[in-house]
Amino acid sequence: MADLSRRIFLGTTLAELAAANLLAVNATTAAAETAPVKKVSTPVVNQIAQESPDKPSTLFLTWQRDPTTTMTVQWVGPKNSAVDTQIYYLQVDGPKVMPLQVQPTKVKPYPLGDLYLFRAELTGLRPGSDYFFGIGQQKLSYRFRTAPATATNSIHFISGGDCGVNEHAIANNVQAARQDPLFAIIGGDLAYDDGRNLNTNLGFLQNYSKTMIGRDGRIIPLIAGIGNHEVDGGFDKPRSRAPFFYSLFDGLYPEQGFATLDFGDYLSLVMLDTGHTTKIRGEQTDWLEQTLRSRVDHPNVMVVNHVPCYPSHREAETKDGKPSTGGENRKHWVPLFEKYRVPVVLEHHEHTFKRTKPLINGLANNNGVLYLGDGSWGKIRPLAPPEKLTHLARASESYHLSLHCLEGNERFHLALDKNGRVMDVSRTGQRTKGLVAVSG
Repeated sequence: MADLSRRIFLGTTLAELAAANLLAVNATTAAAETAPVKKVSTPVVNQIAQESPDKPSTLFLTWQRDPTTTMTVQWVGPKNSAVDTQIYYLQVDGPKVMPLQVQPTKVKPYPLGDLYLFRAELTGLRPGSDYFFGIGQQKLSYRFRTAPATATNSIHFISGGDCGVNEHAIANNVQAARQDPLFAIIGGDLAYDDGRNLNTNLGFLQNYSKTMIGRDGRIIPLIAGIGNHEVDGGFDKPRSRAPFFYSLFDGLYPEQGFATLDFGDYLSLVMLDTGHTTKIRGEQTDWLEQTLRSRVDHPNVMVVNHVPCYPSHREAETKDGKPSTGGENRKHWVPLFEKYRVPVVLEHHEHTFKRTKPLINGLANNNGVLYLGDGSWGKIRPLAPPEKLTHLARASESYHLSLHCLEGNERFHLALDKNGRVMDVSRTGQRTKGLVAVSG
């Protein structure tokens, strides 16, 4: 692991952090929850409204389906029918003579303003390959990479949550990009727009677009889950109350707030909605069991949810003994995680760093499930009192992100602070007859 750490973890320079800080958005304060929804006109919105549609500051990549053969390009900007916004793309490592390919964009109004979402899904791509692309007749100035069809020597990706648009979130963006991951997962509370603040939402997209660039200029795709700050009202609301999230990510979540993204037969990401626009019990739990059962032989199945099963700031039980944070997760989902031997659950919402002991029924067990989090990309809170945290192996009040490395028959999970220092290293083994969760 020492060689791996030296190879992957590079600290950022003060100059880079200073440059990144200039990207911070002075977001306007969200309106009170009871205030009527209205269109927003703010400096960020106005800036984007004046951009050329083929030179967006909010450009980012994501996946709606198979990451090995597709890539979705999208951005938010003004509409101008005289400007070509088709995507032109070309495989970098393909044959020397290869025709330039073109994919039209689909355009739809973006919520609470006069801007539009532009989207183009590129399909039929070659797995594990690099592509150049451009918007309209400009040069092929952007780059992306598809996921490999099979597990290679090492696959690594980033996860975290609870970002916002402050300088801490931007510093963590810089650190995430420096790890050169295949992709990044943000498990809810991306911008803290509360489903109402267009300026804050666009500020997050601008920051991501500017900073999440790999070492070779490759744009790092974003996989997002839903959290309470995507929703006007937070919990138990209809999809219409999360207008920005479902405008951006309805390709992955066309009807519900949960989905699975499969990378060949070597990695499955199970994305869950902890009661924000979809109830935990009932349909989602039934779907979760079917999903886990059908992937019981997959080597790497990782669950992503926002509100944690095992919190680190809030109490899991109230003083009267009634379930509090994560209570429904523990009742309906944790038994399934244990039954189907899920090795790792990525959790958020608490604004701390945490790694639990491998757990079964809430108790330490070497064959248990590891819960990692807890959502401090750009927000931090104090830890709960130590006597409330007996399920934890490590925890701290630090801004952080996690780097996950699939290395043959093992998974390594490394927590980095916003300055690139390694805070924690743990390891989980492959799924065989039972989990082998070896924590370091």
